[in-house]
Amino acid sequence: MTILATRGARTAAVAAVSVAALLGTAPSASAVTKLTHSQATAKLSAAGITWSSTGGCSNRNVSTCTSFEQINSTTIDGIITLKRASGCAINATGGTEVGHASGTYSHWNGYKIDIGLYSCVGSYITSTFTYAGVRGDGAPMYRSGAGNIYAKESNHWDILYYNCGGC
Repeated sequence: MTILATRGARTAAVAAVSVAALLGTAPSASAVTKLTHSQATAKLSAAGITWSSTGGCSNRNVSTCTSFEQINSTTIDGIITLKRASGCAINATGGTEVGHASGTYSHWNGYKIDIGLYSCVGSYITSTFTYAGVRGDGAPMYRSGAGNIYAKESNHWDILYYNCGGC
């Protein structure tokens, strides 16, 4: 094989990997950076995002708390991207605490965050992202251009971040 043919094969392989990434291939569950609760809340605060807890606590092992312990950095960066893009107030109401559905791309594993149902952010999500059908529990879903999923539950948005959404 000539040097040009070898370079061509490498270029084609790199292009194929890039295309697969652009098509929304989910990341490996082990290939993410995890944050502590303190690191996550510092990033949220610096971006002007508030957070609240019905239990007034942040213990990951208590369902009435709101914890960001072991949340993916891309999840926090994703909600910051949403705040900046929408210009809306955002209040995070759920993170990695127990009490959510299980699975690879779950709250517990750091891929999901819940936010309050403010009209500004709701209007932004429904007018900017593509309607993606109804989830098994009846929640309407919207998919961002980056492939992240925004599901409108009865009293909050349940957001799944595969990536930071262009941060």
